[in-house]
This record gives sequence, structure tokens and C-alpha cells, in this order.
Amino acid sequence: MNKLIVIVGASGVGKTTLAHALCSKQKFALAYEQHNERPFQTLFKKDSKYALANQMDYLLYRAEQEYEFRQGDTPALMDGGFDLDFHGFTRLFHTRGLLNDAEYDLCRRFYTHTRSLLPPPDLIIALSADSQTISARLASRNRINIASSEDADLLEEYVSEWLASIPEKKVLKLDVTHENEEYTKSVDIILEKIVS
Repeated sequence: MNKLIVIVGASGVGKTTLAHALCSKQKFALAYEQHNERPFQTLFKKDSKYALANQMDYLLYRAEQEYEFRQGDTPALMDGGFDLDFHGFTRLFHTRGLLNDAEYDLCRRFYTHTRSLLPPPDLIIALSADSQTISARLASRNRINIASSEDADLLEEYVSEWLASIPEKKVLKLDVTHENEEYTKSVDIILEKIVS
């Protein structure tokens, strides 16, 4: 079965930038979150009634990506991923009242059942950065953002709770507050971890 590595963290922490940096050093099959291409993302940004459709679309889309990658023969790298979409963003939207209890439970049931059918990632790269860095990165990018810089601490809390349930050897935590755009330090650490 093909290896799957996921990069997780709050919006604006630098998941996509790190994915590009890794791909410049080693060959990976790569999957992005694709905010602009998702059919409910813009609708959700304008009207919260699309929150459930948006989350179910993301969960299904990310599960489909995982399944496809596991069938391949090139190590796979995901920017975000199935687990982050549930443990981070679905929980966040429930907390913010964008998903009601029944909608959250539907997402939970789908996530739990689907994860039981798909093996978990082989390595989770968990990125963190200070709130000022995340705010600056969010402000500088040209894409749809549902989660704001104010959500970063709550997302980090939810992701940390999920990561606490994962064996330590499968998680690599990196503070990227002071990383350059090529992620020079982090890329070397990650590639060494993948090879070992």
C-alpha cells in the first residue's frame, strides 16, 4: 500500500507552501484543499446554510483523494486532509454555530465510518506558528477563507486533541513561525523523518 503523508495546521500556517517546498526536493503525488474549486465553499462564505453541504463535500473529497493515493505507486502528500477537515474545521464550525448538533453528528458518523475503511496516514506533519504570523499569511493570500485568524487558537486546540490520540512516532510537530519561504529547515527535518 502506498505511503500517505499529511500536513495539518490552522489556515494560514503554511501547509501549501511547505507542500510545494517538499515537492521541489522529492517526488510526491500531491493533493491540495482546492478551496476555489469546491462547489459549496463560495456559497458557504456568503451563507451559513451551506455549512453542512460544504463539510460533507470536503470530507468525501478528501476520502476520495486518500483512496486514490493508496492505490498509486508514488509517495503521496496531502495539504490538509480528511482528519483535519473533521477534527479541525468540522469541530470549529460546530462550535461557531455554523453546524447544529445533528449536522455535526452526521459529519462525525461519516468520518468515523470512512476512517474505519481507510488506513490512517503514515506520517502527520503538524505545523504551528504564532498568531501574528498566521494573521499576516492569511491577509496576504488570494483565496476563500472560511476560518479566520481569530480561529487559529481554537483550531490548534482541536488539532492538538486529535494528535494526542495518534502514536507519537506517526506525528512530526514543527513550529514554522520563523521559516523562510523555501521552508529550508523544515524540509530537511521532514525528508530525514520520511527516510528513517
